Amino acid sequence: MKNKTVIITGAAKGIGRSIAIKFAENGYNVLINYHKSEANAKALGAYLSANGFCYRLYQADVTQRAEVDQMIEYCIKAFGNIDILVNNAGVSATKLFTDISENEWDNMICVNLKSVFNCTQSVLKIMLPNKSGKIINISSIWGMVGASCEVHYSTSKSGMIGFTKALAKELGPSHIRVNCVAPGIINTDMMKDYDEEDIKLMEQQIPLGKFGETEAVAETVFFLASDGGDYWTGQVLSPNGGIVI
Repeated sequence: MKNKTVIITGAAKGIGRSIAIKFAENGYNVLINYHKSEANAKALGAYLSANGFCYRLYQADVTQRAEVDQMIEYCIKAFGNIDILVNNAGVSATKLFTDISENEWDNMICVNLKSVFNCTQSVLKIMLPNKSGKIINISSIWGMVGASCEVHYSTSKSGMIGFTKALAKELGPSHIRVNCVAPGIINTDMMKDYDEEDIKLMEQQIPLGKFGETEAVAETVFFLASDGGDYWTGQVLSPNGGIVI
């Protein structure tokens, strides 16, 4: 049986890295997309190579449709098919709404939301004729409930949830599943700007009393991609330690 293939955007570090490793460990062909994090991508590639896993690194700015189309074509040439797309690439920022510049707003929406449009529409050229495939979008709890001083981030992540629900209805008759994972506060580089006191205050708001690890998100994504996730579409799964119930 031929190995399945997954594309993961923004996969050089953090949540994307753990997702890539999870799929690789389970025998998938993994296309690791990155944009600026070349050193991280190469380090991940070295780890996967050392363990005998099948992968490719591909540098592309997923906000640029031409680069996305080229990435999809490369993946088909390398692996023959695309079974799963994980839209993980994203940025975050904390700022008062009144201080957000137009460029900052546009960049947030472009990286976090337009990239999802670009990658999904491009990969559907492969999935629709096959009447098969799974698309998994990485949103955030702040897309579910909103976060003060993160209006542009929350808006972009909320848009991903609406995108997921609408597209799931549209693609259901073609047997393509579209789901969303909305992590809670996860221990990644995005937390580096918070001091120890802020971190303690955030942990106190979480019923399980701690930040999540990237592996917890990867497990959720892998479930949706597996045969066990075949009857799931249009859903938002949120590994968040109980901070949003």
